[in-house]
Amino acid sequence: MKLLVKNIGTLAGLNTEGLRRRCGAEMAVLPSIYDAWLEVTDGIITGFGTRNEAPGSVCCDAIAAYATDDSEAKGTVVVDAEGGTVMPSFCDSHTHLVYAASREQEFVDKINGLSYAEIARRGGGILNSADRLHALSEQELYEQSMPRVHEIIRKGTGAVEIKSGYGLSVEDELKMLRVIRRIKETAPLKVMSTFLGAHAVARGMSQENYVNLVIREMLPAVAAEGLADFIDVFCDEGFFTPEETSQILEAGARYGLKAKIHGEELAPSGGVEVAVKHNALSVDHLESMTDEDIEMLRSSETMPTTLPGTSFFLNMPFAPARKMISAGLPVAIASDYNPGSTPSGDMKFAVSLACIKMRLQPEEAINAATINGAAAMGLSDRFGSIAKGMVANFFITKPMPSIAFMPYAYTTPVISRVFLAGKEVNI
Repeated sequence: MKLLVKNIGTLAGLNTEGLRRRCGAEMAVLPSIYDAWLEVTDGIITGFGTRNEAPGSVCCDAIAAYATDDSEAKGTVVVDAEGGTVMPSFCDSHTHLVYAASREQEFVDKINGLSYAEIARRGGGILNSADRLHALSEQELYEQSMPRVHEIIRKGTGAVEIKSGYGLSVEDELKMLRVIRRIKETAPLKVMSTFLGAHAVARGMSQENYVNLVIREMLPAVAAEGLADFIDVFCDEGFFTPEETSQILEAGARYGLKAKIHGEELAPSGGVEVAVKHNALSVDHLESMTDEDIEMLRSSETMPTTLPGTSFFLNMPFAPARKMISAGLPVAIASDYNPGSTPSGDMKFAVSLACIKMRLQPEEAINAATINGAAAMGLSDRFGSIAKGMVANFFITKPMPSIAFMPYAYTTPVISRVFLAGKEVNI
């Protein structure tokens, strides 16, 4: 089946150079063409260009030939973008969207002055979510999670990473990962799964015994069912030390799991150093990172991933994305969608926050949320930009005066149509 999108005001996020990430000054470049068309065949982008290209263009001829009511009968669907912008779908590389229930009481606690760490010490936070998840069946957890999946698709996300970490026992971590696998099988967006057994220490266990449980029991069980693409550890003050993180990542590597790390959120924690040592795909949060951390990342392939929604919701410092870009690093943006510290998967809002609070240019923020987000999941060879051979995940906006309008109009719903693998998604 062929899809032709015509009357595109701006076709943004082109990648004719075959880049797999954008770094430093490159992040301010969002290649675009105007008055454009886009061609998709069997879910893959096969062509694009401007209206005034040579008449011999296959796509332009096809648009003329099939711009009739019987176009679908001829094997081609023609979509009129009506002057809107077409962009690659957002690639959200850090979420916890499989969870059992909301935690709005903790929201009130934060308003009343308690910190994230204080709430965790009182038995809230991750442990609260683990208690609630334990009470649900796998089917109930799936049914609670799917509306959130549909929500992020409507808001423009076409590839997402989902973590476990609210189980904290062998049985419940497997339950979460099986639900993530089911989402992979039933949802139209691209899903990557991450085993985050080392999210917190389970109630009633010592730190040492819990680390041993993750390594000796959880990991073999996860690997036996092939449930995870990545392994993650919360390497931060009050959670897991760099030494424990290394032990867990080394164990994961023996099962073929690539590392991703939570690091430098609550304090300078050594997470960046561990991430670089283990060639982690990404190190995420970074609100408390140091200049030394930035220097370490300069000699690595690890993607620094910022979570501006977390800083906004917890009223904490934002990651120094401007400083990282000035140092020549790539930067990704993700939502951190979860019930405690970021109950939002709205990547458009995350892009706005990156501009407003981290001083990114609109083009930098969009690249961080698309091609670099895809790179943080090892997917940028197929997702996150517009190029021949890429999976046709994109959305069409209402007509906008410029790309900058998207982050500027930070609550305006500009996305009008969503396409995943070349098919329109109506949710």
